[in-house]
Amino acid sequence: MAEAAAVAIKVLVIDDSNTIRRSAELFLRQAGYEVILAEDGFDALAKISDHQPQIIFVDIMMPRLDGYQTCALIKQHPQLKTTPVIMLSSKDGVFDRARGRLAGSDRYLTKPFTRDGLVEAINQHLKLRLAPQ
Repeated sequence: MAEAAAVAIKVLVIDDSNTIRRSAELFLRQAGYEVILAEDGFDALAKISDHQPQIIFVDIMMPRLDGYQTCALIKQHPQLKTTPVIMLSSKDGVFDRARGRLAGSDRYLTKPFTRDGLVEAINQHLKLRLAPQ
């Protein structure tokens, strides 16, 4: 039911690991989402302006521009500040989660993630957006 409504939702997955990107792409496409992939923060920033995703998943540990920096840049942009950014990491410490929040992330998922975990995170943010203010 919720998956059928997901057809028009664009999701950006930013991760330097091809395996992680492809796994997330497979899971999300199976759930009916349109998926855009980026291999680092710089690649992502270019793709964000071209594709305007509704939800962004970003790995923390990446070369050149890490996930914290990428998230902060996204949240500083006036048109993107309300776009949910979900951090992905193999680290599950309190410090890592707090640092993600300080960078502006809306949620934190640990790797390895599941299809259900990704879809549930998206659905949670879609419900928040559709809820009456």
